Amino acid sequence: MASKAIILVCDGMADRRCSALEGLTPLQAARPKSFDWIASRGECGLMDPISPGVPPGSDTAHLAILGYDPYKHYTGRGAFEALGAGIELEPNDVAFRCNFATVNNDGIVVDRRAGRISDEDAKVLSESLNGIKLVRNSDVEIMFKHTVEHRGVLVLRGEGLSRFVSDIDPHKTGVKFLHSRPLTDSPTAKKTADTLNEFVEISSKILAEHDINKRREKRGQPLANIILPRGAGTLPMVEKLPTKFGIKAAAIAGGAVYKGVCKAVGFDVLEVKGATGTVDTNLDAKMRAAINAIKVYDLVFVHVKATDVVSHDRNPTKKAEIISRISAAFSTIVSEVDLEGTCIAITSDHTTPSEVGEHSGDPVPVALYAPGARYGNVEKFDEISCASGTLGRIRGVDLMPIIMNYLGKVSMYGE
Repeated sequence: MASKAIILVCDGMADRRCSALEGLTPLQAARPKSFDWIASRGECGLMDPISPGVPPGSDTAHLAILGYDPYKHYTGRGAFEALGAGIELEPNDVAFRCNFATVNNDGIVVDRRAGRISDEDAKVLSESLNGIKLVRNSDVEIMFKHTVEHRGVLVLRGEGLSRFVSDIDPHKTGVKFLHSRPLTDSPTAKKTADTLNEFVEISSKILAEHDINKRREKRGQPLANIILPRGAGTLPMVEKLPTKFGIKAAAIAGGAVYKGVCKAVGFDVLEVKGATGTVDTNLDAKMRAAINAIKVYDLVFVHVKATDVVSHDRNPTKKAEIISRISAAFSTIVSEVDLEGTCIAITSDHTTPSEVGEHSGDPVPVALYAPGARYGNVEKFDEISCASGTLGRIRGVDLMPIIMNYLGKVSMYGE
């Protein structure tokens, strides 16, 4: 019986057949040897992260993969972003994911990423917004922190706040930025919407006068002259996964939301130098960190974002190349961990068809190696081959109990 488990999730790795790859999926074109090794010696199947035909968000998909039904436990993405950015949330806090963006004099959003503003500039701008004082809602504390590139997190702390407010971010360019509205008739939602609007009003004035933006204007660069908050969220109240199964769990990821989801359900988040959450992430460092972590922890979760990045860029050829790189790095885990005592799972959190560029509701392949696993005749890890595996078609929330069963951590139901 296994006593340890490693889960590798390649974000948006699942795909459809691509004309640019002569009718193959990027997984098929990549020929990922270490993934194929797991598939040929493990149980394989397809997984609907949420449910059949439902396109998952990265946050809800990861909740499900970690064993939490998002229809019951999802309380908004903002809280996960804040946790992943290192902000310790309190139960009454309301958090938002944010973009530095560019608007013209008429309030039209012309660039939702402020010209892909650099980390250096965004960090300095963020420091000018953290702790700003509101007037209409002076009892609400403002926390703002930069994460990666144009992204940041906003936390509202105070009494009488609610996550049931609409976004400021219109999610597209060529239209005016929005004003937040209460989504319920409660005083808390009305107060929160007004607080969010006031934050945008005051922060926009600070950004307009900042030296960073004056320099950007002289260089002809897009101004980072507005913050666009979205995805209001609060801390989910769930039983922590380590408590539920009596294990120690660690997570390795670059992106804030993935760190945040894992942290919310009780994982220790391990910082790895070079884990950026983008295509330049240090894959070898991540895999080495997992090998070291599994000596101390019972469960190690490894997330790679790069596959989703190139999917949204609609680049199936690059996606196949990145999958090959991930597989090559992952081969170190396969060769160095104790295979007699370790369960290894490989999957994706959702399908992102790289000729479409958006999340879809297609199922994702999953392969699960474990000592004594009832594997079948699958030889390749891809969307088509795994469909004939012994796992059949499962839901995202089924994966963790299946893994914990191999670790002997699931109690019998009944007598």
